[in-house]
Amino acid sequence: MGLTPIKLPYQSAKNRLFGVPPRMSTSFQQIPTFNINDPYSHERQANRRNSTRRNGLPINMLVSNQRRISNGRLTVIIFGVVALIAGLILSSVPWVHYIILKNLKIWNGTLSYHYWQKPGVLRLTKVFIFNVTNPDGFLHNGEKPKLQEIGPFVYKENMEKVNIRFNNNGTVTYQHKKILEFMPHLSVMTNDEIKLTVPNIPLLTLTTQANSLPSILKSSLSAILRFSGLTPFKYVTPQQLVFGYDDPLTSLANTYYPKGKRPPKKMGLFLLRNGTLDEISTIYTGHNGMENFGLLDRVNGMEELPFWKGSCNSIKASEGSFFPPREFTKSDLVHVYDKDLCRVWALRYRKDVMKDGVTAGYYTPDDNLLETVDKNAANACFCEDNTNCTVKGLQYIGPCQFNAPVYLSYPHFYNADPKLLDDVEGLSPDQEKHETFFKIQPRLGVPLEARVKVQLNLKVEQSNIYPTSNFRSITFPIMWLEEGVGDLPENIQRWVYMATTFVDTAIPLLTYGLILGGALLLVAVFVSTYHEIVFTRENIERGRQSILRRGSSMLVNGQQRLLIVRDSYHRISHTVQETDIDAQQLLL
Repeated sequence: MGLTPIKLPYQSAKNRLFGVPPRMSTSFQQIPTFNINDPYSHERQANRRNSTRRNGLPINMLVSNQRRISNGRLTVIIFGVVALIAGLILSSVPWVHYIILKNLKIWNGTLSYHYWQKPGVLRLTKVFIFNVTNPDGFLHNGEKPKLQEIGPFVYKENMEKVNIRFNNNGTVTYQHKKILEFMPHLSVMTNDEIKLTVPNIPLLTLTTQANSLPSILKSSLSAILRFSGLTPFKYVTPQQLVFGYDDPLTSLANTYYPKGKRPPKKMGLFLLRNGTLDEISTIYTGHNGMENFGLLDRVNGMEELPFWKGSCNSIKASEGSFFPPREFTKSDLVHVYDKDLCRVWALRYRKDVMKDGVTAGYYTPDDNLLETVDKNAANACFCEDNTNCTVKGLQYIGPCQFNAPVYLSYPHFYNADPKLLDDVEGLSPDQEKHETFFKIQPRLGVPLEARVKVQLNLKVEQSNIYPTSNFRSITFPIMWLEEGVGDLPENIQRWVYMATTFVDTAIPLLTYGLILGGALLLVAVFVSTYHEIVFTRENIERGRQSILRRGSSMLVNGQQRLLIVRDSYHRISHTVQETDIDAQQLLL
């Protein structure tokens, strides 16, 4: 019989925390042991067994304390789990975009519908008229026409959409109603204070178109006009030029022209822009996909324009209120249509800009929009014949203007053929003043600011018909205008800001804050519980005594080593059963 060291089951602090018992072989029978150097060994074994039975599973301490539920700790755990799960879900599901798009689609009662139906924005139309200061010198002395820009004459455009009807295919049909109100405090002068000298548009249109008539008819027309008292230039006020003046030629055409081609009785550049417009438009509301949001589906019941040939009649464009969001289309091009433009204009993305704290894409007309056919073959279908295939910078819009020889360009012939600018005096093109631009929010497709700037020109071909026989062939500038929106209504601006800048900042903070906060709460509860279980007074005292009992030092090979030995022995008389876990650690 002797003293033999035995292998005791050993359990780590982590296993004690989670209540994992020591693994033992099936043949192991727990043998009472004692330390021969510790007279209180039997008493310690009994206290340890009683402590285990009293405390139960330590994992329960996460939510309880001595078998009583801790409401505070349970609340913290539930809150942490919910916050963690909510943060993970909110960060992986585009729930904010769903809410934004739901309110962005055009439907009765939504915020976007009210903005679309009656924008409530300060929409201004600025008119600049070219006054001819040397009409006699141009007609009789071969001088270039000297142009004096007079303006702006500012009109407030009160616009709303009327006769609205929602269709079953995700579209809405409506008409525009526009009322132009003169704003004298924003204008250079009152619109009836001065008389300006401008080309006589009806007369020059007639004589230009008469060039194709037989000689006998031209002679008859010349004789009639000789007694009419008409002259190549007209002296009118800005009010008359914009909203109309009596003219015998337009009155005659209104009487005898076939229905559908009759011009108004009066001659006025804005006559057909005031009141409820005849044009009936149908656009996509976004319910069938945001790729077509705000785009035209039909104009006057037709799927394309009746003016041109082929692809030039396309109406796949916005009417200006909304555009398909760039985040959906991934395209650098947007398209806009207006009856006055007589075609679809392509606008190209140039850069990102900031407008009232919101990021917007800056768009200007595509570089090839008014290019010649040689450089942009797509413009060929705008040419009715060789004479209408214009030089760079001009767009023929006669089909929309009762077949008058009217051409659009950028103001002051900006970005046009230099010859056009060389034929006149007084023009000075400037990109900042004369370039059309749109600032469109890429997520919403809402224009935050827009300025459409176009110039109206009359292309005159010299004729031997009196009294225009001295009027040389020229593309004559009449006026240019700027239409646009500078600032959105306060409620729309607030909504745009919340749906873009605010959301981009607040939502990541919310979702990742929930994830981090929930995780920290659970870690804090875990650490607190671990501390309560492992670092009890009993465990600390037991560890201190164990260190004092087992710690000793010795000198091995000239170096100091720590010798830790479990001094637990028992008397054996027969075979000693060993546990599965070796508890003896020597010479660490």
